[in-house]
Amino acid sequence: MDFQLKLKQINDLLRESRVKVAIGQTGDRLVLRATLPPKPDSSKTIPYQQRISTGLPANPAGLREAEKRARLLGAQLPAREFDWEQWGYKTAIAKLSCADWIDRFQKDYISKGGKLDTWEGDYLKIYRRLPPESPLSGALLETMVKGTKDNTRSRQRAAMAATALARFAGLDWSADHLRGNYSPSKVAVRDIPTDRAIAQFREAIANPAWQWVYGVMACYGLRNHEVFYLDLTDFPVIRVLEDTKTGSREVWPCYPEWATNWALCDRQLPPVKLDRPNQKIGHSVTKYLSPKLPFVPYDLRHAWAVRTLLYRWPVELSARQMGHSVEVHTRTYQRWITREQTQQVYDLLVNRSDRPRPPKAED
Repeated sequence: MDFQLKLKQINDLLRESRVKVAIGQTGDRLVLRATLPPKPDSSKTIPYQQRISTGLPANPAGLREAEKRARLLGAQLPAREFDWEQWGYKTAIAKLSCADWIDRFQKDYISKGGKLDTWEGDYLKIYRRLPPESPLSGALLETMVKGTKDNTRSRQRAAMAATALARFAGLDWSADHLRGNYSPSKVAVRDIPTDRAIAQFREAIANPAWQWVYGVMACYGLRNHEVFYLDLTDFPVIRVLEDTKTGSREVWPCYPEWATNWALCDRQLPPVKLDRPNQKIGHSVTKYLSPKLPFVPYDLRHAWAVRTLLYRWPVELSARQMGHSVEVHTRTYQRWITREQTQQVYDLLVNRSDRPRPPKAED
């Protein structure tokens, strides 16, 4: 019998037996759902709909055991014999420190396909603000989040990381009320370098290895660290390798003339240590190139994105090659197109010999 059908049948039986508990499925595990008293560290005062993790697999054997636990829970609630500690909550929270929970969360995150570089940049960097030996609590997480500036990307990232850790640890707490109203669209417009300026400043970089790094970033719109993880077998198409922020992808040059004229097929890497997190590898690029430029190296990536929009690349294609979503691409980059650039594209389009012409008036 189909598992979902069997799950529905058991929930129907529980309901007919007036057991006010339902069995649900989260991923490959079963949970119990019921109106339960607030958890020991909750700020809430009245019962509300909550879940209890059973740890049981979502298969027929797990379902049989889950039904037994559902009936036990259903009997405890009206008799007022329910105790969170009996169901594994209070004891687990009391024994584990912030450091314990962070370690467990990291292992779970990596086991589910998360990248170590993303973990260190988006999670661990924030969790280091927690007192490692103290028991994890909503109050500690709230203090950590409030330690960041209101309505900033840092606050948003801290709230996201704190909520994720609280959810993993089973805490009845969320940082949703602390996120603020930060949005990339509210960030000041960047002064993106022109393509002419990009080409000119490349010539001013004397070190050939760093000039190669600069050229590849400009021509392919790569993140700083991705320059060090490339497969050039199908040049001028390049492949970003798996051990990067958003994994493997192919990227085409924009402009192809830069790829050829700058001999980007001739890889020359500076002596940057690659046995470090990608964030630190990327910082090496910023540290070397920034003093030599009137803009930050990452602006080469932004310029590539704007260039593809100006030259009418399909937005889905540009976004895929940059390793992010279409939503991020359009929200972030379309607003950076200047009036001069818009006029440039307009001129290119209206001067095409094959563009549509206005209809003639009938005689």
